[in-house]
Amino acid sequence: MSDDPRQSASPAYATDRLQRALLGAARSEDPAVRARAAGKVRRWERVLAGTAAGRITVGSRVPVAGAPAWVTLEVVTGGFATGRHLADAPLSEEESRRVAALPADVPGDTDRARLNHWYLGDAGQAELLAALRTGHYRVDIPEEAALVVVALLLDKGFTEAALDLLDELRPFLDRLRFTPHFQPTAALSGTAVRLATVADVTRSLDAVVVPAQVALMNRTLGVWNPLYDRLVALWCRTVDGDLPTLDDEGALHGGRPGTRLPPDWAAERAAWLADFERARAEHGFTGKHAHRKGNFTRLHHALTACPADFTALTARDLGWVRRALAGTLTHHGAPGSAERAAVRADQAETARTPTTAAFARVLTHRLRHYPADGGIPALEPIAAEVSEADTEGIPPGSAMPPQLVRKTARALEAPPEELVAQGVITSADVLATVLPQLTSRLTAANFADPVAAGLHERLYTAFRRRRGLLLLNLEQQVHFEELPWVSALAVLRGSGTDTVAARRALEQATKLTLTAFPHAITPNPLVTELRALAAQAGLKPPLVQEVAADIFTGTFTPQWHAAALVASEFTAGTLYASYYDLPPVTRWSEPTRSRFTLRWGKKVAEDFTHLCEQRAREAGRSSYPSGNGTLLEQSQILTTHNLAALVHALDLGDWLREQAPDLAARAFGGAVRLLAQRPAHHHAELIQVKNAAYAWRQAIFFLGFCDPITQRSQVTALHGEVAEAGIGDRFAPVLEGLVHVLGGGRFTEAGTTPSGTGRRFLGWAAYRHWYIAGR
Repeated sequence: MSDDPRQSASPAYATDRLQRALLGAARSEDPAVRARAAGKVRRWERVLAGTAAGRITVGSRVPVAGAPAWVTLEVVTGGFATGRHLADAPLSEEESRRVAALPADVPGDTDRARLNHWYLGDAGQAELLAALRTGHYRVDIPEEAALVVVALLLDKGFTEAALDLLDELRPFLDRLRFTPHFQPTAALSGTAVRLATVADVTRSLDAVVVPAQVALMNRTLGVWNPLYDRLVALWCRTVDGDLPTLDDEGALHGGRPGTRLPPDWAAERAAWLADFERARAEHGFTGKHAHRKGNFTRLHHALTACPADFTALTARDLGWVRRALAGTLTHHGAPGSAERAAVRADQAETARTPTTAAFARVLTHRLRHYPADGGIPALEPIAAEVSEADTEGIPPGSAMPPQLVRKTARALEAPPEELVAQGVITSADVLATVLPQLTSRLTAANFADPVAAGLHERLYTAFRRRRGLLLLNLEQQVHFEELPWVSALAVLRGSGTDTVAARRALEQATKLTLTAFPHAITPNPLVTELRALAAQAGLKPPLVQEVAADIFTGTFTPQWHAAALVASEFTAGTLYASYYDLPPVTRWSEPTRSRFTLRWGKKVAEDFTHLCEQRAREAGRSSYPSGNGTLLEQSQILTTHNLAALVHALDLGDWLREQAPDLAARAFGGAVRLLAQRPAHHHAELIQVKNAAYAWRQAIFFLGFCDPITQRSQVTALHGEVAEAGIGDRFAPVLEGLVHVLGGGRFTEAGTTPSGTGRRFLGWAAYRHWYIAGR
């Protein structure tokens, strides 16, 4: 096949995101939210402006003109590059002080160039090496390790490699930061990982504030109610006779205010007004008492108008005072009465209830004892009950709010399986963010020199924080080894590789993913990390990534063909192969079949693509993007989306058969829970059905490794779950289809049972999905 025209991405997505950000900036009353939205607006404006001017090529692995693949770019949602280099940052305060102290003969046209050149000199090299050996450096962006690698290579005698690296860096010495942050870094060890640092958690806790309504209530109960009671008591003292009240019909009874003047009344009036002004200056006069027609306001205004006696008040003024007194005395009792005291005691107790923000401040105080860039070894001391030593006015013995404990637990350092058990790692996506911490240690173990090993570990972790680009035309993301300073550092790598430890880590990660999240497919970041572990272990399982329907280019790489071959072989004779009508192994291994052709200069699995297209007809014929979705779903079915490849490569068949009943039950449960939810809008409804079908596919895979008795009991239990979830009628065709296949039957080409009432459950449909239509 000849090369096809290269595909490009539509700017519609970026335009839509810009509009959303503009609306967010305009509608929110929260300054922090507006600031974040304004930042998004600027970034999307850069995307659109750069694309329009030809400076940014969306879909390319080198999207920014003049920037090589190794440059770390600012990437926004969807994989769009803004054109900004993350290492092209203003000098920090520390760097500015260093530049100001540099000798005049240090070359460079910019401050960044002079600083980078200084670190290439003897004194700068010595500083970099000292930081390396003590571990007092932090690498946030991969570029920040480049000159450290130069220094290490020169120190080890690899002058030529260091000079070659400098040649690559030279065009960017005037703009990019190539040096680390000179700060001590808390290193992890063993199999421990953490989701966030103490500094990250502290910032999260600092953001916990008292809600405006709660703050207003507390001010009312703790400040304005006591002042109001004093104001009522002050006016009650001016009543000659019985205090005013209201009867059931609303008629006024009792004496009139302003008919007597106690001798100390003027002094008490002045004291109250002074206390009111202080309270208003400190707390602001808001809430129900501040209403212009409220009792508090009427009594306050009347009090202000009579500095010495009541002659300045009209009969109408005193009438309003009398009615205000009658209202509050009738409903709440007189000041000092048991009735009013009981109400105020309850309100005071409510006002004294510690706020979530107060508990958050206790936690931040406890976290100060730990390194800001590190984690916490145990959660119990941090999350313990409030003690006498804690401040913030919280009664000793009070338990920490669970939501704050969960925030704090993000800094817990522990093996991934423990973090999953404690609910810190809540999804496979979150697991993917911490696995690089393990992989980096395994790859660093290939270096005999601990200094080089530590540098490689931090470099790898920083690289994995890079956001992936939107790629078209079978382009691939930049690999770690493509960074010039990473490839240069390879000369220090030892001859041996600890494949045993890497294989063990891969096996643990695979088992953890399947047992913790059996209903979810492996997300792309996790696939990337599993591939890295597999390479370190000397394994080459054909792992594939999920492809978005709106950027699918219509074909697949040979990796998908290899994955389908493994899947057909591994699932042969199981429920999965029968339910999804998987082709036999010979379909993929026939030597006469034309399997691969060239497209955009790359090999593509034409045969695999053709089969996906044929199978996708079951969901109906449609155009972009649902047509892509139906085809991509078939690609996942044919490959089991990494389940077979991982289990086969690691020889986990016996383990899978042991775990299969539990995994199947929980995957089925995940599908049912998804379908039982009420989506907010149509797009959410489509995602709900798609994810439920993916969970169903996982469950079918696991159920295929259960014995027939277990399979039947699982289906019986599933009927009950579906009925309890309230989706029995709509989901009945899927259950009927499963029972049909378990009984030895097969689906027709239309994906139904011969009777036409049972269905194979797929997540994509050409038009309106039958499950959604049945709502």
